Amino acid sequence: MLKQLRILVSGRTWSSSLRHCSGFVSRMRLVNQLKQDDAACAAALQTGSIFLFHRLNPLLQRIPNGTFRPATLHSTEVQAVLQRLGAEGSLLQDSVLIGCSEQNQAQFCLDVGQLDQAAVEEVCDGKFIALRKAFFLLTGAEAPLVAKAQALLRWHQTNGFCSATGQPTQRNQSGSQRVCSSSGIVYYPTMSPVVIVLVSDGKRCLLGRQSSFPKGMYSALAGFCDMGETLEEALCREVAEEAGLQVHSISYSGSQHWPFPHSSFMLGCHAAVRPEHSQLSVDHSELEDARWFSLQEVSAALRLQAPPPRGAPPPLWLPPKHAVAHRLIREWAERQSD
Repeated sequence: MLKQLRILVSGRTWSSSLRHCSGFVSRMRLVNQLKQDDAACAAALQTGSIFLFHRLNPLLQRIPNGTFRPATLHSTEVQAVLQRLGAEGSLLQDSVLIGCSEQNQAQFCLDVGQLDQAAVEEVCDGKFIALRKAFFLLTGAEAPLVAKAQALLRWHQTNGFCSATGQPTQRNQSGSQRVCSSSGIVYYPTMSPVVIVLVSDGKRCLLGRQSSFPKGMYSALAGFCDMGETLEEALCREVAEEAGLQVHSISYSGSQHWPFPHSSFMLGCHAAVRPEHSQLSVDHSELEDARWFSLQEVSAALRLQAPPPRGAPPPLWLPPKHAVAHRLIREWAERQSD
């Protein structure tokens, strides 16, 4: 059905200033323009691509090599899907801007949770999959883009009213802000800072798991930064609280947006404890388990290409490759090997 809908795509137009965009700087300026200019954003939506969600679950399609990718539909295709399923024509206007492709095509996301899920899946030749599972199925730059889309959709769903006046808020065309209809207070999407740290005693690394993790999966320790804390203070506190260890050195690795639980800003670090002070005292109200793992164990886990089959004894299983936790673990293993 989706192939049939593609023949409806025609009459693509763009303003001359947007048509000639190229390069990273031009793309960033294009996105900034669309955030500030409702008319330009509305025009871009008519020729843009859209990622569909159903109650915050992204629509994925299986490609011939057996892997998955987000379903990317032209706005005309989405409009045809909405009309076919009897949705209101104005629903397309609820799309939220998420970026711009290298081909200078505006990218949007739209949640169609009010439509029948199975019907949308059939028409679009895809399947809506929970984001946590989708993260293990997607590769490359697609997963962060889908995560950003879901985070923005969730933010709009939970910020329909002003926290100061209780009055409704109204979004701009791009969805980059909401404004209180009474006081004029402007709200922007926010992220909560979280420190995530891979602790080492020189020969082993420390990994923990929560009860909500899939069986066998361990990750780096993480926790939200408290009000007034620096990154370093939050890191030392979390390691002390969760594992009973005192950190003596810290190095920063990188950062990442993470959509769980409600849009976090992950600050990834490596930390070291002295071998003679590496005895664990795990706080089981924070973690289900925490253990020291050898380079051999970690290297074997890094070589795994897929989660263990259901029912099989789970080996050590790491977070998906595009997670900052995975990067920290890989960096540690490479340093140990060197």
